[in-house]
Amino acid sequence: MTQFPARPVSGGSRRPIQLGPRAARVLAAELARHGGPKTGLLVGVDAGSAVLAAAIEALLPDDKLTVVATDETAAAALGTHLAGQGRWVADRVLVAGSLGDVEPADVVILAEPLSGTAEETRARLDELVKLMNTGGVLSLVVPATTLPSGAADEIERQAALYGVGSDLVLRNVPPVRVHRLRYTAADQAVVERMLPAHRSSSVAVTRGMNIDSNGVAAAGIALGLAALTKAARPKSKLWIVPALAAAPVAAFFRDPQRDSPDDPKAVVAASDGKVLAVERLRDERFGDGEFLRIAVFLSVLDVHVNRSPVAGRVVEHFVEDGGYAAAMKAAAEHNVAAYTVLDTAYGRVVVAQRTGLIARRIVQRAPIGSVLARGERFGLIRFGSRTDVYLPADRATPEVAPGDRVVGGVTVIARWS
Repeated sequence: MTQFPARPVSGGSRRPIQLGPRAARVLAAELARHGGPKTGLLVGVDAGSAVLAAAIEALLPDDKLTVVATDETAAAALGTHLAGQGRWVADRVLVAGSLGDVEPADVVILAEPLSGTAEETRARLDELVKLMNTGGVLSLVVPATTLPSGAADEIERQAALYGVGSDLVLRNVPPVRVHRLRYTAADQAVVERMLPAHRSSSVAVTRGMNIDSNGVAAAGIALGLAALTKAARPKSKLWIVPALAAAPVAAFFRDPQRDSPDDPKAVVAASDGKVLAVERLRDERFGDGEFLRIAVFLSVLDVHVNRSPVAGRVVEHFVEDGGYAAAMKAAAEHNVAAYTVLDTAYGRVVVAQRTGLIARRIVQRAPIGSVLARGERFGLIRFGSRTDVYLPADRATPEVAPGDRVVGGVTVIARWS
């Protein structure tokens, strides 16, 4: 008789987690961003699973996906369902009887919410880790409020080693958190083929424009203040001020969809803005070699979401204290700054997010060990600032000059030689 993996169950009468289309897309996102050719393994699905639909949608022509159903009955229905999807799906999706019948994959997805005792949780994770290729990713979903016993330690440990991606999906009933874990470092050739990850916490306004979650929160605060002012002083017009401020505050955090150039030699701008300087210098913090530094000033009208200029793995992140001088002035060199250090095929690349006269908060969302595709969002700076990109001077040739306008994730600021 075919053996299927045991399904951990939660104690008590806790309501089971159901994954809707949005949560399913986030869970399958690593398949979508892997440029391929790749292999995927989907564990714990049935014919009506939203995760199965999202995984199939993420496949490219040279990809292969193996699915393991929840039980024997579900496996039969799953086979019938896939057979009715047409030749394209049938050529790329295989139904396996058990985890013992599958080969290791580049992306492993546990479609069932992780639950159970500490021993069950660890056993389940150990079982799935054995089915990951070197540099592969394990995607799993847990309740948004609490982690199952044993999962918290595991995620913390992997975050310290190879980084962990995490997305909170509020538009699911109940809300869930999706974690993506690496147990070994990703190969640089795989990193170069990665596509930018989608940030599920951004709110789509149009097909090509999102508002970052920071902007949603800031606009909500402004509207809440307007409501409180109106309630406290109903005859006053003061409530109009915070109410009118909500829209421009949200607009500051706009996050447009952008496509980076399909050129492996291109280095793209980390932010929108005007080029302040293109210079060669040495910085002992990043190594003994000489760097080409391209500094860009962001006005309050520019998009402030920062993007990775190259494909690479985050190997270090640190913040240095300083002042808050105007970002376009030389004194900004000593402002508070957050440094993200990337290991790339061409050497060490550094992106510095600097505060300015108005900017007082830097958001950095790429933990050490995480992989960034070229043009991928990794942070933002609030209200006017500057970003500096440091490139190995002997490997990079600048393509911009002081005074040029650049668009983050799109404009080529240098090329690898």
